[in-house]
Amino acid sequence: MADPRRVEFGDFLRSRREKLSPKTVGLPVGGRRRTAGLRREEVAQLAGIGVDWYIRLEQGRTVSPSVTTVDALARALRLSKTEHAHLKALARDGDKRVFTRETVPPPIQRLVESLPHPAYITGRRWDVLAWNAAAEQVFAFGRLPEQDRNTMLLMMTNKQTRRAYGAGWTDVAKRMVAMFRATHDVWAGDPAFAELLTRLRQGSPEFVKWWEAHEVRGTSSGLKTMSHPTLGVLHFEHTSFQANDDLALKLVIYTPV
Repeated sequence: MADPRRVEFGDFLRSRREKLSPKTVGLPVGGRRRTAGLRREEVAQLAGIGVDWYIRLEQGRTVSPSVTTVDALARALRLSKTEHAHLKALARDGDKRVFTRETVPPPIQRLVESLPHPAYITGRRWDVLAWNAAAEQVFAFGRLPEQDRNTMLLMMTNKQTRRAYGAGWTDVAKRMVAMFRATHDVWAGDPAFAELLTRLRQGSPEFVKWWEAHEVRGTSSGLKTMSHPTLGVLHFEHTSFQANDDLALKLVIYTPV
C-alpha cells in the first residue's frame, strides 16, 4: 500500500506542474498540448533529474527524494516559500504514531481564561480544546458537541458561522482550507484526520472544490468581520501563538478593532 504522505507529495507536484506554462519557465511552447501545464519530462529537465525518477515521485511511489532533489523541484516548479516548505515536510519521514487529541496544561488553561478578549486553544487537527468567556460569547463553543468543536468544521459546515461572515465568508473559508491543507498532508492517512476530511467533504461542496486545487498557505494574522445575532457587527484582528509546553497547541486571540 502506498504511503499516504508520498501520495500527497505526488499530488502536490502534479497540481503545481499543471499550473505552469512553458512560457512562464522559459521553455518553447511548441505544438498543441492535450492538457494544461508543463509535461513531466519538462519538469524533470528543469530540475535536472531523470524523467522516470520524476514520474515515480509524482505517482506517489515509496521513494525518498533528497533535500537537493526537493530544492531542485521547488525551483523548477516556481514554488513559493510556503509551498517549498510544504514539499520538504512531505518528503521527510513522518511521525508514525496515531494522532491523539491533545490536553491543555492547567497554566495555559488559566492564562486563556484570564484574557479579556476572545481567545481559544487549538490542537494539530484544529480542534478547539479550551476557550475563555469572551470567546464563548462570540463563538458559543460550549453549546456544540465535543466532536463538532473544530474550526474547519465550524467554518465549512456550520450555517450560523457562514451567516456571521456574510459576503466575506468565501475569502476567509478558502484561505483556511489552504492553511489546513498544509497541516493535513503531513498527517495524511491518519484515522482522525481521515474522519475529519470525510465530514468536510460531505458537508461542503466548496470545500471539495478548493481541496482539489491543493493550495497551501502558512498561518498568518489578519482582520475578520462578523455579524453577531446579539452583539452586532464585530471587527477583530486575529493572531496566533505556539505554546512552548506543547508545540501542537496554538493560542488564538481576537482583538477588537
